[in-house]
Amino acid sequence: MKKYLYIFCAALALSAVSCSIEDVPAPDGNGTSFPSIPQDAVAGELLVKFSPQVSGILDNLLPATKSGGPATRSGVVSVDEVLDLVGTYQIERVFPKDSRSEEATRKAGLHLWYVVRFSDEFTLDEVAKRLSALGEVQQVELNRTMKRHNSRKAIPFSAGTVMTKAGVFDDPYLAFQWDLVNNGTMFAVNDAGERVGKSIAGADVQVQEAWKKCTGDPSIIVAVLDEGVDFTHPDLLPNMWTNPGEPVYGGSEDMDGNGYAGDRHGYNFVRNTGLITTNDINDTGHGSHVAGVIAAQNNNGVGIGSIAGGTPAAPGVKIMSCQIFSGNIETSALAQVRAVKYAADNGAVILQCSWGYISGAANGYIYGQGYSSDEMWMEYSPIEKVTFDYFIHNAGSPNGVLDGGIAIFAAGNENAPMACYPGKYKDYVSVASTAADWTPSTFTNYGPGTTICAPGGDQNYYWDFTDSAAGYKRGERGCILSTVPVHVAESGYGYMEGTSMACPHVSGVVALGLSYAAQLRKHFTADEFKELLYASVTPAADFEKTWPSVKVYRDFATEIENVPASMSLALNYKGQMGAGQVNATKLLAAIEGAGTPMKFPNLYVAVGAEVVAVPAIYFAEGTKDFTVSVEDTGIAEASYDKSTGKLTVKGVKAGMTRASVTGGGKVHEFVITVRTSAGDHGWL
Repeated sequence: MKKYLYIFCAALALSAVSCSIEDVPAPDGNGTSFPSIPQDAVAGELLVKFSPQVSGILDNLLPATKSGGPATRSGVVSVDEVLDLVGTYQIERVFPKDSRSEEATRKAGLHLWYVVRFSDEFTLDEVAKRLSALGEVQQVELNRTMKRHNSRKAIPFSAGTVMTKAGVFDDPYLAFQWDLVNNGTMFAVNDAGERVGKSIAGADVQVQEAWKKCTGDPSIIVAVLDEGVDFTHPDLLPNMWTNPGEPVYGGSEDMDGNGYAGDRHGYNFVRNTGLITTNDINDTGHGSHVAGVIAAQNNNGVGIGSIAGGTPAAPGVKIMSCQIFSGNIETSALAQVRAVKYAADNGAVILQCSWGYISGAANGYIYGQGYSSDEMWMEYSPIEKVTFDYFIHNAGSPNGVLDGGIAIFAAGNENAPMACYPGKYKDYVSVASTAADWTPSTFTNYGPGTTICAPGGDQNYYWDFTDSAAGYKRGERGCILSTVPVHVAESGYGYMEGTSMACPHVSGVVALGLSYAAQLRKHFTADEFKELLYASVTPAADFEKTWPSVKVYRDFATEIENVPASMSLALNYKGQMGAGQVNATKLLAAIEGAGTPMKFPNLYVAVGAEVVAVPAIYFAEGTKDFTVSVEDTGIAEASYDKSTGKLTVKGVKAGMTRASVTGGGKVHEFVITVRTSAGDHGWL
């Protein structure tokens, strides 16, 4: 007999990444039931994975529904008989059909997951028992809500005297961004005014020299799974991802057929709309803040600088807003997994995830119970695991800069000796947090599962600038300055801290590295690129020797100074902060000697249809003149339009033919495959 599983609650980490899995139910002796239903389970709703044997029956239901939307019958007799007993119900695919990705979706088995909704007059337990007993059903899960663990808003920024750094971009607030360019001019003092530590020059992400080679590239898309990103913000607007197939922002029609209507800049998976929201009174600015670290536009005379935001003359990486939190509305595991797959299917190669579950090694009395092992996480969150697998295996392109995707998570803020899940899982990047003097932030998780560290700030320091007036002591100066919506801070900028802030520094450096690889026309697998990332850090041993024996800090809750012997940095953190601190300059240097040349891709097209490619992506930068040749024009025809830079291939009849494109003295050969139609399931 099959057991059915529960998805635990998750909470957005705002300045603290965490979520608790209180009251975790355990299966009874025969593995078919659970003694209780957790309070955070969505009533009248179950996630069901069907057997592949009934896939065809379920598929026949979909053409009558828009974008795989809800139907009132499953078509599977035994399932319908069970659900008839619980009154009127609806059933829909968890992941809407998208013809561009349907083949990969089916290969991963994601097409077998459905949401079943029924009257809340019937308990989840009794419906789950009936469904799990059917041979046509492989698995039944609860859809549990995801709740915020912390709702602190960003600390508003007021510039005071605007300072600039010679030789760097002209963004007026870049001087306050020690995380990007740390010149060692800040120091920490205690309440008595005694200097107890100083910032260290170079305790940053080493991006200043990297900017001389690359500042970002718009072909690289970072999906921000968070609160909504304020795409109207003047520092973010130039670098927001725009869906070319969706001309109307927030429209009611799904113009590009990807299953999500109006998704011009991403999608609001909480409210199920293309309208990205940031102005709820309970929004904190978190999504916009992490986005600004990655891709606020540089050198525009406005606000802050960023790691990979490009300049007005050379656009930076693009931010895709995948909104999974909104105000105080409870989101769910369903929204989360849809966001992950959406990112993969719509061009993102980096998942920026400043959230996670409570670490299994955290103080359970304070934080509650968390996942403690890979096995526990995979058992209780299987749809989450398989969806992240889909991203890391299906994002990117075998012919592009990156084959696969890179998922980057915050390690957690419980000061626990283990990273939190999902980030702790071996396939993902998990980021711990450091302060401006290289020391671990007082809140950061560390130890097993932590793969790298980055600046996340620490407002338990009181920071000063040596060239400012005496007494200029403000705790937020030790935090991370970035973009926020104006309802959070009138200036549009604010301070936050946490592994939530460390995480986008790694996402930004990865995006910058991939941008440089794109400029060099180099190709990597996701695993190859992660190896370069870890190998190019500032080694932990280099900055551990700068640590004091004791780190003075202030307790968040009690505001009482604590200097216990147990806070010895060497005792608690040595060798526990991952490979080291992310280093943009070293990563770009490593890229120059690694990877393989990009190749023009093989193209697939239906008879009578057209497919478009851009040759300049695969040839040396600056190449604009191309010629295309097709061996058998009876199968396919091809042409290149210099005014648009696009190569168009039209299918004439079914078959395969060799072709080539030439530019700048280089020739790329490829194969054109023409198929009779798009196939019974809508994919080529």
